[in-house]
Amino acid sequence: MIRAEVTRRLGSVDWLTSQATDAWLSVWHRAFARSEFAQIYRCVRPYTMSGPSRLHALYGAVRGVLERDVPGAVVECGTARGGSAALMGLALARARARRPLWVFDTFDGIPPPTDGDPDFHIARSYTGHFRGELAEVRALFDRLGIGEDVRLVKGLFQDTLPAADVGPIAVLHVDGDWYESVKVCLEQLYERVSPGGIVQIDDYGHWDGARRATDEFLAALGLDVELRYLDYTGRQFTRA
Repeated sequence: MIRAEVTRRLGSVDWLTSQATDAWLSVWHRAFARSEFAQIYRCVRPYTMSGPSRLHALYGAVRGVLERDVPGAVVECGTARGGSAALMGLALARARARRPLWVFDTFDGIPPPTDGDPDFHIARSYTGHFRGELAEVRALFDRLGIGEDVRLVKGLFQDTLPAADVGPIAVLHVDGDWYESVKVCLEQLYERVSPGGIVQIDDYGHWDGARRATDEFLAALGLDVELRYLDYTGRQFTRA
């Protein structure tokens, strides 16, 4: 089934273009750029599967809500080895902003998809992949000096999100891949996103289940939002 996934990617002009763009941006940020983002990117790159386009969007989201004084925490649902969450933590630290960074994950690899995923036959092959153990992620945050305001929450989103006292949210990063995971993140957390807050969906363009969950959620609430294109899979929007 993973072979079918590779075939699907190679057949997508959008995916190939995004890969080429990210390859160039990665070289630029690692070898030449001197921006704050480039410095942070070099720290987290070994610990994330997200490309520089999506990471730059997360960095911009954090800096943007700080500049506009949008209240709330920074929240990531689905972290794997912790790289994208660490990037947001470092963006907060560089801005000397003390805000909670909530990180939700099974820390046992990605759970199986459900029948709600149109590409279930491919997605099921990834069960257990993308694993970063809780101790590994915690150690990364501690090495980078951002562990103090981090809350790591282990378990399935369905079990952990309803009970989490997150409070208002300024940035919500949803990286759950599957239909049910993305759906529960939006259902449980979207209402906590402050006006002017940023929501970033990592898997919208790649996994049909993630796109379906997002579209259904927005339609159910009658939300006509601009899903800003980040790369072939990432999308971002601002809560009105």
